[in-house]
Amino acid sequence: MNPELQTYIRQEIIPRYRHFDPAHQEDHVRTVIDQSLALATHYDVDEDMVYTIAAYHDTGLAEGRERHHIVSARIIREDATLRRYFTPEQIDIMADAAEDHRASSSHAPRTIYGRIVAEADRIIDGPTIVRRTIQYGLNHYPELDKEGHWRRFLDHMAEKYAEGGYLKLWIPESPNAGRLHAFQQLLKDRAATRKLFDEQWELLHNYL
Repeated sequence: MNPELQTYIRQEIIPRYRHFDPAHQEDHVRTVIDQSLALATHYDVDEDMVYTIAAYHDTGLAEGRERHHIVSARIIREDATLRRYFTPEQIDIMADAAEDHRASSSHAPRTIYGRIVAEADRIIDGPTIVRRTIQYGLNHYPELDKEGHWRRFLDHMAEKYAEGGYLKLWIPESPNAGRLHAFQQLLKDRAATRKLFDEQWELLHNYL
């Protein structure tokens, strides 16, 4: 990969995540970068483009969550530094991929680059999903008590992760399909789900 591009992104882009909600800090973007690069090895794609898309995919959170994917695409298109390393066509592809990554998108990603970052952003790990959902709830719904957050958590799990939820997987080489199935089985066991919720709740509050 281009070392100058990497240096720019590490110094100027990744630090932006420090200002986002607890579920979208630097550890999140670094995980998405690592998973994107791992998935990219199965395809004939430009590694610099994959790295850049993953790094920018949530930068639009600076203007709120609802339109963050659209804002992320705009940030890519407006970043003059990227024009040193990519053609206008490549920048368009990267912007489209960032816009397409959102799990609740009504359409499939338009390119393999969009499918890679969308898949990499699906971090299918029970404790991580539960923790990030609680973190988001605490940040955006501070008026709720623990039971209120539990109900919000259940609603979100049913909407996104349970069988029939809107979460879609796009890369057959990804291990996410097996992980999602295992998590869906856990969600069917209300007692086990509550135990995991309580564990993550306590960990977060002990940390705070």
